[in-house]
This record gives sequence, structure tokens and C-alpha cells, in this order.
Amino acid sequence: MLKSMSRPILLLALASVTLALPACSRNRVKKDTQCVARDVNTLYATAKERLDRGEFKLAAALFDEVERQHPYSVWARRAQLMSAFSYYMGRDYTESTNSAQRFLSIHPGNRDAPYAHYLIALNYYEQISDVTRDQRITQSALDSFGELIRSYPNSRYSADARLKVDLVNDHLAGKEMEIGRFYQRRGNWLASVVRFRKVVDTYQTTSHAPEALMRLTESYLALGIPAEAQKAAAVLGANYPGSKWYEHAYALVQKHIPAS
Repeated sequence: MLKSMSRPILLLALASVTLALPACSRNRVKKDTQCVARDVNTLYATAKERLDRGEFKLAAALFDEVERQHPYSVWARRAQLMSAFSYYMGRDYTESTNSAQRFLSIHPGNRDAPYAHYLIALNYYEQISDVTRDQRITQSALDSFGELIRSYPNSRYSADARLKVDLVNDHLAGKEMEIGRFYQRRGNWLASVVRFRKVVDTYQTTSHAPEALMRLTESYLALGIPAEAQKAAAVLGANYPGSKWYEHAYALVQKHIPAS
């Protein structure tokens, strides 16, 4: 599974409040949410204190209370993002996405909109499974990072998004390779060509491109299309001349295609 080694940066503007905490903040979630009908400053501070202590589910619930009890305050806007972040840290990716999307629907032009987009993309990214599983959520991560980069190219979150796009593309290419190799094992050479060509055409900058070209050489030879096999091997030799994949492809061409 693709996983980042770091968590998203918590916006300092959202986390700068340090006020006295109420006594009831020491209780469990149910009691906390029963005794939070209080001024917005103290309620927000209670939620922030719980977040700092790693009680992410409770922190998210309290930030949601800030928005519910004080919907027209500036704190409500901050609390929406803090709720999204708390859910993310608690690995409740669905609720985190819902909170971030709610923030964007209400404040689409806010200066913190890039961060909301970033959280949404991270929520998908953290759920990426290995290449043997369905990759729809991987595609959602790619689409979300792409939207962030297109909409906010100079955002501080876009640099990390670009790095993760490369990782996600490599993952998607790996899925195509896995399916292509499956078709090869079954002798379904035409279907394997379709998968390997997608890697070469769509994911040519990934680590899977050299193997895809070699597998294309194999598949074209099995289909009795030597000219296409030679083309794939030639592209492989031009771009990855020292790779083991080129050595194998070259040997196949020498063995199966007579010198003209």
C-alpha cells in the first residue's frame, strides 16, 4: 500500500488558540458532548486540547459542536477544517472527506481551500490498496491531487501532491502490468498487448515502462507480428539500453526474427 511517511501539516492559523479548558473536558465523548453548550472560545479550546492529546474522535466531535452551536462565527469555518483534520488523524477518512467537502461548499474561495482539497486527496491516498485489489479509489486519489495542482499550482500543498501523483501513477501502472501478465499466462496475447500498451502510452515515466516494452515484445512475437515486436524492442533499447529488460527483449528478437 502506498503510504506517506508524514502527516499533513496542521494549519497554524487554525491551531493557535490556547485558553482555559472546562472541567467536563476530562470526561468521555458522550459526557463531553452533553456539557459543551458554552462560549465558542472555550468549546474550540476544548476540542483543540483533545486533538493535541491524540483523542481524534472526540476532538472531531467537539469541533463539529463548534460549527453546530455557533454556525455564523468565524470559529465555525476554522472548526470545519479542524474537524476534517481530526477525522483524518483518526483514520475516519469518509468523515474527513465529508467535513472538507462541506467546508469547500460553504467557503469555495477561502484561503484555506487548498488545504481542504489536499485533505480530500490524502483521504483517498491513505486507502490505496495493493495492485491485486480494485483501483477505483486509487483513481480518485489521482483525480483529487490533479484538481489541487490545477486549481492551486503555487500552493504549498501542490508540491507534495505532485510527488504523490508520481507514486499513484506508478501504482496504477503496476495494476496494468499485473493484469497484462495474467493474460500472458493464459495465452491471451491480444489482451496482454492492450494492457502493456496502456503502460507505455499512459504511464511511460513510471518504473514499469521498461518491463512493459519487453512484455510487448513477447506478446507481439506470440501473435506472429515480428515488426511490432522489433519496434517495441527498439524503443526499449533507445530508452533503457542497460536494463535487464532490454537484454531479454534483444535475445528474443535475435532468436525469433531472422536477420534480414
